[in-house]
Amino acid sequence: MGGGRVWMLCMCIAAIYAAYLTQGIVQENVSTTRYGEKQERFEHLVFLNLAQNVVCFIWSLLMLQLWPNKKGTQAPLTAYWSASISNAIGPACGIVALKYISYPAQVLAKSSKMIPVMFLGALVYGVHYTIQEYLCTFLVAGGVSLFALFKTHSKVVSKIASPNAPFGYALCFLNLALDGFTNATQDAVTQRYPKTNAWHIMLGMNLWGSIYMAIYMFGFPSGNGWAAVEFLRQHPKAAWDIFLFCLCGAVGQNFIFLTISRFGALTNTTITTTRKFVSILISSLWNRNPLSFQQWTGVVMVFTGLSYQIYLKWRRKSRQSHGDSEKSPHAVELLKKVK
Repeated sequence: MGGGRVWMLCMCIAAIYAAYLTQGIVQENVSTTRYGEKQERFEHLVFLNLAQNVVCFIWSLLMLQLWPNKKGTQAPLTAYWSASISNAIGPACGIVALKYISYPAQVLAKSSKMIPVMFLGALVYGVHYTIQEYLCTFLVAGGVSLFALFKTHSKVVSKIASPNAPFGYALCFLNLALDGFTNATQDAVTQRYPKTNAWHIMLGMNLWGSIYMAIYMFGFPSGNGWAAVEFLRQHPKAAWDIFLFCLCGAVGQNFIFLTISRFGALTNTTITTTRKFVSILISSLWNRNPLSFQQWTGVVMVFTGLSYQIYLKWRRKSRQSHGDSEKSPHAVELLKKVK
């Protein structure tokens, strides 16, 4: 790898870490802070997803104007309507989960994507996995279970709006299931239109996501869109926090796409997985969310399993690049994309 590529990789790593670690802190603050003299919480957390879609749509539109793609036919915007439904609902479930569980618990639960993927692969499609892959899944499942079973510190519980761990974890796993459908649909679009620019995908997904979320937030009584807008009008600090949250998400997506296009999905997976571990560490230290010894053991188990899974992928890729004639064991692509 030349000096220029090393510099580019370091810049991508630094930008992804800075954007998403900052976003994690801001997201946790929005869900736990009491604003104004009346010490009111911002209860309309689904609004964060709408705001994120709108900002990312504007960002991708700007990027396409600065660096238009003229290499081939782009996928029509109508190709993204179905994936955008799950992409709108899934992240909203993950955000709303913060009403019921702590931020470290949410990050850990959303890191266990391999569990439903391997379960469905073995049960529905009859896929055979290696012992190493089952070991990774055991570590992740055991770590999440250990974290969930041990009591969360009272200081952390006091910050949560409506503590309800089972419901919070259920929302996170629903988020994972919907993300799986989103990823599969996006893959189908890129296979049909291989010249589609990453910014065009971002544009289409966030355009439809903005439409769906706006219809829900402002067209249905349960959406409370106008109540969210009124709260932000009365509490400018909350509005600034949400704008910063959205801006970090747009910058993070920018460098994730750049990393995938220049260095591949596996490199991006490695960066984003380690970033999630650091997110939990920062949440524990910065926002004073103490974890018990047993919960830290669960965190270490999860990221040991994920790290071993990444190592297996790197080893398999290295063997393939050196012309290994033997067929590699089947491995389901995990953590392909970060939201």
